[in-house]
Amino acid sequence: MSIVKINVLSVPAEQREVLERRFASRAGAVEGSDGFEWFELLRPVEGTDQYLVYTRWRSEEDFQNWMNGSMKAAHQGTAGAEGGGERPKPAATGSTLWSFEVVQQASPK
Repeated sequence: MSIVKINVLSVPAEQREVLERRFASRAGAVEGSDGFEWFELLRPVEGTDQYLVYTRWRSEEDFQNWMNGSMKAAHQGTAGAEGGGERPKPAATGSTLWSFEVVQQASPK
């Protein structure tokens, strides 16, 4: 069965729009990766400043290949910077990665 990776991002209120805009502008960046199955960006509704970045992968190996390949290259580049300027300030103030194996699942009938 699949594996799930949830990146928990602490995002101050004044950076929420920035974070969401950055994720929207990267649409399609992970979808073509081998073994990729699903993505969701979850906005907190109340009681927390933590966004959840949910991805599901066919295997741990597929996730690691993406992490060490296109994801690493994208985060080392000068995203959005013209002419090699400085990278924009991160929207999140902290990040924690949770890992899970899917042991049961259901879909609508």
